[in-house]
Amino acid sequence: MTTPAVEAHELYRFFHIGDDETAALRGVSLTVDRGEVVAITGPSGSGKSTLLACLAGLDDPDGGRVLVDGALISRQPEAERARARARSIGMLFQSNNLIAHLSVVENVRLARRLATASARQSRDLLEELGLGERVHASPSELSGGESARAGLAVALANDPVVLLADEPTGEVDRSTEVRVLSLLQRQAANGRAVVVVTHSQLVAAAADRVIELEDGLVVS
Repeated sequence: MTTPAVEAHELYRFFHIGDDETAALRGVSLTVDRGEVVAITGPSGSGKSTLLACLAGLDDPDGGRVLVDGALISRQPEAERARARARSIGMLFQSNNLIAHLSVVENVRLARRLATASARQSRDLLEELGLGERVHASPSELSGGESARAGLAVALANDPVVLLADEPTGEVDRSTEVRVLSLLQRQAANGRAVVVVTHSQLVAAAADRVIELEDGLVVS
């Protein structure tokens, strides 16, 4: 039996502001296998980004557990969660994950140094994503589409089991959105699990499954 790429079991997450308590997640469970694209949808404040942060080990749930490639990452010391991210998780954010004063290839090399020895060669990865001519460009010199692909290159630098993307097409035009979606689908075809938080109907329609959140609950 194949181990799921990522599993979340009965996740709860509460935030406190003064005397008020807000439940961001209320018993959310999901399983994503390699080769799947799963879209997480729902209105703002429904818990989508909190869920993604818990799956990435960037935030720890107050209840429940998260496993990535069969290894428990929730309720672990931050150093262990960081090792799990470097080993198995790629992250792509709407605001991009590029360091402004580094070139494209330097961004990817930095991500690779934090990863395992099995990571791809930086230039090969950039060539694969159509950025072979832009390896020495700074993030400010990239077009919207190039920036999205460079961010994806950083997310893939550690050859991850699971790719987590938070609104990766939220700030790009339609044609760039189509290209980014094609790149995400290609990652699933290569055997990765892809989890995308999105408001885009195009992305949701192209996903293998859609999980809709509302008020911290899975509603469909």
